[in-house]
Amino acid sequence: MTELQIATEAFLQALATGLQVGAIYGLMCVGLAMIFGIMRVINFAQGDFMMLGMFTALFFFSLLTQALFGSYIGPYVAVALAAPIMFGVGYLVHMTLVSRVTGNRTAKLDGEGHYAQLILTLGISLILQNGAMMLFGPQLVSIRTPLSSRAIEIGPLWGEWVTVFINQGRGIAAIIAVIVIAGLTMMINRSRLGKSLRAAADNPEASTYMGIDVNTAHRVAFALGTMITAVAGGLLATNYPFHPFVGVEFVIIMYAGVVLGGVGSILGAFWGGMAIGLVQQLSTLVLPTQLQNAAIFVVFLLIVTLRPQGLFGRVSERT
Repeated sequence: MTELQIATEAFLQALATGLQVGAIYGLMCVGLAMIFGIMRVINFAQGDFMMLGMFTALFFFSLLTQALFGSYIGPYVAVALAAPIMFGVGYLVHMTLVSRVTGNRTAKLDGEGHYAQLILTLGISLILQNGAMMLFGPQLVSIRTPLSSRAIEIGPLWGEWVTVFINQGRGIAAIIAVIVIAGLTMMINRSRLGKSLRAAADNPEASTYMGIDVNTAHRVAFALGTMITAVAGGLLATNYPFHPFVGVEFVIIMYAGVVLGGVGSILGAFWGGMAIGLVQQLSTLVLPTQLQNAAIFVVFLLIVTLRPQGLFGRVSERT
């Protein structure tokens, strides 16, 4: 096997892993984009909602789905069961707390409510982290499935050499992530609810005159964003050990993906997360693993410098 073949195999393996990881990152970013893009709320608790989704999926897996569906299908059924629970959590959090510092109320607050939003979401984050620590402890846990230790072999692609291995657990999670994104995109573009959400994001005042309840639209957007990020967390939990503070590791990646894709673009957020996953994995070809995140933000700064509105963002100002 020549050095060129070795380098080609390493590149293709990193590319395949990057696509799988990037799909999960993209789903996380889309969840945040639903909140940040539609409501313009800087939500520090988004990573902790993801963590809560991980533990909720683990609860359903341990209590119910592993016994009923086994270790192959059970994890994904658990994620599906956790999704409506997390939608309800997001809906209640917005109704009881976030709605006080968003929507029409912000006109009377300093900085249009952004200062209060920062403090509020940071407080929610700390409550979720410490509450999870008290309930679940600090140890690493995961949703164990045999698929995470099995791979599909593709190749040889170059004579008798150059083989790529696709982790089955990551591959299934990536496919589910793409399906969720496709369904969400159809809902946003074609349904009455989706049109209401887009209108509330583009021009809340005009939307009110057209009979759209902006506060309700924001509440649904917050709940959807919470649920989608939680689903991404549940899918990630099948391959990635987690703990009550795991959200801190991903919330910055989420914001980078949203800004990279373009604020206000749901599909752009997905591609932003996909780009982050690719950069993270491909950077290991030339950099130590510890510098993965540094490589992400170097690329992020370069793209934002050349295209400040992001890959899919709009240049025009919102009215």
